[in-house]
Amino acid sequence: MKTLIQKLVETFSPSGYEAAIREVIRAEVAPLADEVRVDALGNLIARKGNPNGKKIMLAAHMDEIGLMVTHVDDNGFVRFTTLGGVRPHTLLGGRVRFLNGKAGVIGMERVEDQTKLPTFEQLFIDIGATTREQCPLRVGDVAAFERPFLDLGKRIIAKSLDDRIGAAVLIETLRQLGQTPHNIYFVFSVQEEVGVRGATTAAFGVDPDLGLAVDVTGAGDTPKCAPMDVSLGKGPAIKVRDAGMLADPRIVDWMIRGADAAKIPYQLEILERGGTDARAIQLTRAGVPAGCLSIPCRYVHSPSEMVDFDDVENAVRLMVQLLSQPVDL
Repeated sequence: MKTLIQKLVETFSPSGYEAAIREVIRAEVAPLADEVRVDALGNLIARKGNPNGKKIMLAAHMDEIGLMVTHVDDNGFVRFTTLGGVRPHTLLGGRVRFLNGKAGVIGMERVEDQTKLPTFEQLFIDIGATTREQCPLRVGDVAAFERPFLDLGKRIIAKSLDDRIGAAVLIETLRQLGQTPHNIYFVFSVQEEVGVRGATTAAFGVDPDLGLAVDVTGAGDTPKCAPMDVSLGKGPAIKVRDAGMLADPRIVDWMIRGADAAKIPYQLEILERGGTDARAIQLTRAGVPAGCLSIPCRYVHSPSEMVDFDDVENAVRLMVQLLSQPVDL
């Protein structure tokens, strides 16, 4: 599974520009699914199971945060805006790669007060050009962070684990899932980082009976971090609420019962800032019972996110356990 994860995280596909990662995922799921299609917004949807069974939508977003060129100055330096929740203090000295293959490093203007965090207005991208004419970029060009996949044994570090790790969990679940009484839609959604847009249209099209997102969540286990009762290595987290959704209590109980039955470690999660595709599923059409299975992650929305591989494997175990049995809410 680590080979799959590396392939996913090292593919560049920021929000709105998911073509490359969609083709990587399509190659993985096509031999495993009964049906694969791409909808009008670009979501990749793989269906498996009993066409007459309960319709279950699983969603993991395949986009990643990124940067977009807004201006190139006379000396070839590039100013940018963000795609998704990028934070300026994580960027200085970082490397980026544009979808056209050009690479650069993020620099910062000289500041008088070194105690203050940088602002986006003070940052720029240096691609080695010395004039505007030499710069091979134009307004609207898109970049993502360039960082290698690091395997530390139990821990994995990479860019875009949010939410390529969720995509990996869905792919591996599809691979391991045998017979199921359900009609399951594995949705690899677009544009989550800019407002759960892909899951919104996909959920309307699928019209599920219930839904689950698989995404990362923050961890409260680093020095002097904000209090949060989630740690790496203690199991996947069953979401109770986040800033965009109150998980359906019936879904939470169903997931807990499944984890207990299979003796899978789990944590309960309350995320005070941020949301997932589950919000879009929950609010589609006349409403859908929805929840989320989360992978604890340190340094979310930075170029070097970290997860525990045991949590990832246990997330797959729990998904297979839940989807192999009839659902009784």
